[in-house]
Parts: sequence; C-alpha cells; structure tokens
Amino acid sequence: MADKVLLVEDQEPLRLAVREYLEGCGFEVVEASTCEAARRVFAEQHPTVAVLDYHLPDGTALDLLRDFKRSDPFVPLIILTAFGSIDLAVDAMKAGADQFLTKPVELAALAVVIKRAAEARRDRQKQLAGRSKQERDAVNPFLGSSAAIRKLEEQARRVIGADSPVIIQGETGTGKTVLARWIHAHSRRAEEAFVDLNCAGLSRELLETELFGHEKGAFTGAVANKTGLFEVAHRGTIFLDEIGDLDLQIQPKLLKVLEDKQFRRLGDVRDRKVDVRLLAATHQELAGLVREKKFRSDLYFRISTILLTVPPLRERAEDIAALAETILQSTIVEMGRPGVTFKGEALEAMRHYTWPGNIREMRNVIERAVLLSGSRELGRRDLLFETQGEVGAGWPNEGELTLEQMERKYIAWMLQQCSGKVVEVAKRLNIPKSTLYQKLKEYGIEYRSES
Repeated sequence: MADKVLLVEDQEPLRLAVREYLEGCGFEVVEASTCEAARRVFAEQHPTVAVLDYHLPDGTALDLLRDFKRSDPFVPLIILTAFGSIDLAVDAMKAGADQFLTKPVELAALAVVIKRAAEARRDRQKQLAGRSKQERDAVNPFLGSSAAIRKLEEQARRVIGADSPVIIQGETGTGKTVLARWIHAHSRRAEEAFVDLNCAGLSRELLETELFGHEKGAFTGAVANKTGLFEVAHRGTIFLDEIGDLDLQIQPKLLKVLEDKQFRRLGDVRDRKVDVRLLAATHQELAGLVREKKFRSDLYFRISTILLTVPPLRERAEDIAALAETILQSTIVEMGRPGVTFKGEALEAMRHYTWPGNIREMRNVIERAVLLSGSRELGRRDLLFETQGEVGAGWPNEGELTLEQMERKYIAWMLQQCSGKVVEVAKRLNIPKSTLYQKLKEYGIEYRSES
C-alpha cells in the first residue's frame, strides 16, 4: 500500500507539479489549498505524511501543526516556505514540525525526505506496538487477593526505584523469574537490557566465561573474543537464578563487580567498567549456605540488603481460582481452543490440591488438560495432577514421558474409566470413533469390540 501524502499548497501550478512528481515516485497524494480544507482532508484521509506550505490564505502552517499533532502525534510534518529564517524554523520545530525546507525545493530531495519520514513513522508505530504487546503479554506476579501476595506487591513496589541488589526467595515454580522481570520493567532501567542466567548445573569455567566473557586465546577453544553477560547488561539488569549454586571461585569476582563496578574478561589485562543492577533468585536458604561455608559471607551481606519472598500456592489458596483462569485463557489462545472453561468441580479440586510444583505445575496441569481433553468444559477427571494419592489419583505418574507416551497412557486410562466402552471414550475425547480405533491399534491397547 502506497504512503499517503497530504500536500497543502495554495499555488495551484506548484501544487499540481509536486503532486505529479510524487505520484510518479509511488506516493498517493491528497490536496488542500487552505487551512480549513487541510483540516477536513487530514481528518478524512489520515495521511502518512503532511507537506505544508507556510503561508496560506486563511492562516499559516503553525496553525495546522498543533491541530495535526493533537489528532495524530506520529504523523511527520514537513514545512515549505519561501521566507525561511532561523527564528521561523525554531518556531516550526517547537510546534511539532519534523522538517523545515525553503523554496524552491528540489522535488527529488523532497521525495527522499518524505520517504524517510514515512519510514520513521512506521518504525515508531512498530516500537509502540511491540511495547504494547509486551505489556499485554507480561505476566502479573501479584495476581490474586491473598494477604501474602498483597504484602509481596507492597514490598516490591518499594524497591523498584532503588539500585540495590535484590534476592528473591521462594520454592521452585512460584514465579521468581516473573517477579524479577516485573521489577526490571518498572525500574528506571526498563529501557535497557534484562539479562538472565541460571547458575544451576553450570561448570565454573562455563559460568565464568558466560558472566565475564573471554579474550581470544584465553584457553583452548577460545577462537574469538566473547562478550560476557555483564557487558551485555550494561546500564540494565542482570538476573542470576539459583545464585546459591554459584561456584565459590566465581563469587569473589561477582563481589568485585558489585562493589567496584568493574571486572576483567578471562585472559584480559585491563578492567572494564560496568553499571548493572543485580537481581538474584534462590529456592535455598542462603544464610544456611553461609554457615555451611558453601556461600561467601561477604557476598551474602552485599546482596541481601533486600529480600523478597514469593509465597507458595498452598499459602495463598484463595488465589488459585484466579491464577487457574488466567493460565487457562492464555493456554486456549496459544492452542487455538477458544471457549474452553472450567467446571466448578475442577476449580474446587485445584483449591484442595497442595501444588508441590506451584504455579509451574499448575500451568503444566492446565495445558495438559486442554491438550488431551476434547471437552469444552474441563472437569475434575481432566486434571491429571503430578502427585499420586491426591485429587486425580489413579493417573500414573508420567515422569519424563513423550507426548506420544502420554497420549497412550491417557487413552488407556480413559478406557478403564469408561469400562472399556470405546464409543463413550470417543465421545469424552471428542474425536471420531474411527480415529480412536486407529489409536488403539497403533498403541496396541486391548479393547472390547462393540457391535
């Protein structure tokens, strides 16, 4: 689709010449010869760019600039005048003009200016759309009404304006990373990088090079310079998940970065300055690790100024329904299953389950239910919980099963629940009976033939 240009010029021969040239360059051109007409055309046509002659029969371009910017703050406005002066250019820029050109203007140059202005507008709109999408997709770490989550939100809001390190404590799956991203997004560093690294299971050598980088030739295999995450996060935030697993030999280097705001790449001889805020998370008690000599006390006291604890789900049972509904809505959008809802019995079952894996486990349970159930209403039987002996008992603990293995187990389990009646199972799964027979044959599941 061609970019639409509003051309406001009261001299008809000049207006027609400019229009003809711009249309030859691929632009769509709409015209006006007065301020009044320009306002009407602008409102009706929504141009991509506006080119305005300064002197018009019923006013000046300055009168239009403010009106156009109020209507569409992203539209680029280009002023043309035969009476150019520095003062006039300054006034035009203050009023919102993007370009100020003096007549006579070369048409080729004008076309280039219009093209660049249109591209700049699209870039701004894309950035705004991307930011809006991020805001829509951002997970709310404080969803719910429990006293525990309200206390966490109050504490988190108090620390977002500071640059002090923050330790986020909590069991596995409670949403520590989500909270860290929220803190960064609401801090003064929000426009800069958010860099995260899980310290668990990484060797000392890999951790060191990931965090601080290395120079070419620093060790066997270092065939090129590598930028560390601290450099990537300069002016932004670095989030170290499971910091309790950080190797003892790396810890003094981390302390140096926090205290001196400088570090050295592996194999380098010069220090590099860096400005980052540290957020860290752990499911362990760092004070206990200090007592066991598994975590340096000086580093612990440096990073433990602010401690935030994310409560487990069992301590915020009143939030479970709201969390489940939110996760379900995002899941059905991702899987293309609109209209799927929970029955009351399903929500009640989730409220009485202990959720040892917390929100991460809840997400797995709901995604599995949406994936494997053909029903538009998810009931208690559709919730295949991880822990045997609780709600949903009778479902085997799947461990690290593939989707195919899980499907086979689920079909066999459903067949058992329906007393071997294939027609009833097909109805429950909302699939054709022929498809179910094919699955039974493919997985070698014995069934009772029905005549």
